Amino acid sequence: MRAMVLVQPKTALQNTQLPDPKPADGEILVRVAACAVCRTDLHVVDAELPHPKLPLVPGHEIVGRVIAAGANASRFAVGDRVGIPWLGRTCGVCFYCRNGMENLCDQPQFTGYTRDGGYSELTTADERFCVPIPDLYSDAEAAPLLCAGLIGFRSLVKTGDARRIGIYGFGAAAHLVTQVAVYQGREVYAFTRAGDTEAQDFARSLGAVWAGKSEELPPVMLDAAIIFAPIGSLVPQALRSVRKGGVVVCGGIHMSDIPQFPYELLWGERHICSVANLTRKDGGDFMAIAPKIPVRTHIERFPLSDANTALHRLRAGQLRGAAVLVP
Repeated sequence: MRAMVLVQPKTALQNTQLPDPKPADGEILVRVAACAVCRTDLHVVDAELPHPKLPLVPGHEIVGRVIAAGANASRFAVGDRVGIPWLGRTCGVCFYCRNGMENLCDQPQFTGYTRDGGYSELTTADERFCVPIPDLYSDAEAAPLLCAGLIGFRSLVKTGDARRIGIYGFGAAAHLVTQVAVYQGREVYAFTRAGDTEAQDFARSLGAVWAGKSEELPPVMLDAAIIFAPIGSLVPQALRSVRKGGVVVCGGIHMSDIPQFPYELLWGERHICSVANLTRKDGGDFMAIAPKIPVRTHIERFPLSDANTALHRLRAGQLRGAAVLVP
């Protein structure tokens, strides 16, 4: 099979011919139809996440068709369409798995990080962690739902019943969660890089009531803020924008160091929390609500061989919505 392979962090992916993978016990073999490009992929490639499997096929927003099954795999039939998300497997026996927090598993496996992912023509997955894809979406349209959508949705849930929500970093996750928040009757305030008026216009087109620079304060105090941009200095900035009792949710897997800030910004029972990975329940809940809204993904397609170009454009902030690789 053809695959784009990370041989060493901080280097370009290599267009490589690999042996076809074989599904192990409880696994399915999937022919990849589309794989979205996520900022987490950048963190892996750029060595901001430590100790990836090497060599590695990145990619964890995978949509494809089952073409074979390993022993004891019977959840899906050959020909079924499935989504393969970031959480690839959990141990099932640690404290977190036994108490409904499998996203915090002590011995997890992650698609496109500790096991090969979807920048390829074929991949394998533990069938228990795969997600059925709603019929409303084409393969390429569905791919960003598998991480940008799921992590955005989990981040939104962390804001509770907040009515006014600020979103810092208006990329793939933000453009999806904005649609959910607007559907739920919330007000969205979008914060973008300075001078990125195109992103601000995009946010308004999705229903944001205000859009401006990340360095600005919104016109009203917010009930909550979600930070998708991996920039630690946005944490104190978001705290300045959130009312007493509000929450700042850090929705990324990696962030630069949070600078020192005065206790006054946190006082008033404001709090900060992170979002770590996802659960299978998140997948089921989000895939149930997405077609009802309906959440629409804004995508730009790239051939599999152009994975490095897609990563570069994501790194440079040159995408509106999500890049999707199509083998």
